[in-house]
Amino acid sequence: MTDTATSSRIPLTVLGTGAMGTALVRAWLAAGHPVTVWNRTPARARALAADGATVAASAAEAVAANRLVIVCLLDDASVGEALDGADLTGRDLVDLTTGTPAEGRARAAWATARGARFLDGGIMAVPPMIGDAGSGGYVFYSGSPDLFEEHRDTLAVPAGTRFVGADAGFAALHDVALLSAMTGMFAGVMHAFALIRPEDIAPKDFAPLLVGWLGAMTGVIHKAADQLQSGDYGKDVVSNLAMQVAGNATLLRTAEEQGVSAELLTPYMALMERRLAEGNGEEDTTGVVELLDVRRGTDA
Repeated sequence: MTDTATSSRIPLTVLGTGAMGTALVRAWLAAGHPVTVWNRTPARARALAADGATVAASAAEAVAANRLVIVCLLDDASVGEALDGADLTGRDLVDLTTGTPAEGRARAAWATARGARFLDGGIMAVPPMIGDAGSGGYVFYSGSPDLFEEHRDTLAVPAGTRFVGADAGFAALHDVALLSAMTGMFAGVMHAFALIRPEDIAPKDFAPLLVGWLGAMTGVIHKAADQLQSGDYGKDVVSNLAMQVAGNATLLRTAEEQGVSAELLTPYMALMERRLAEGNGEEDTTGVVELLDVRRGTDA
């Protein structure tokens, strides 16, 4: 977050006033920025007029109102539809719509061909975190370095900023990589709760143990990064792949005894077994990453 004086309260346009778009708009308005808004469902945009936003009748009108244009829509296809017919010449387009790296790169080329500078963004926050300096929320940005530097203070009003490179696909890549890790963690958490569910163990009593254990295990991330960067999966191994595969049998038997499906665990266990079968029992589990590369063994 930044002081409004340093961001000069420049005017901007926001296309898309769903839950996230509305939170963004309100943060900029609260900081004193004039904001023009547009939404496919007009009533959602009009609701922000009471907060001081100017409501445009069309996306093209909203784009024409300001040089800095923020897009926060459902998906990449809706971005193309909304901006179809809008004059982007001289505009600074910041796309905060959730998408893939390929979509970010394609949208950057599309915007550049229409005379705009472009940034793609990946929001690492939920709407209640927007505008809250202590929430820890931030946004990954990638694309035009000049655009980012010029508007850094304005972009930092609703959430922290992290520029991750000139490759417009990198914001989405960082976003999805973190979300993918979160999804895997959630799978493990749900399996753990499922195991204790049949017993006289209160989930609220078990939760602090789970939080503490998972927190203690996060140190493995730095070790894995070091192994990946060095290419040495046998570096600083504490519990090797062979030991961990053997230990999986206990996890599976316990799930069976508790009447719990192991389907959240077995895909990863299968990869561990494949890596072991290739003769890598002395390395860390980090080597499993080699099996995830679908280009492995091809010319790609």
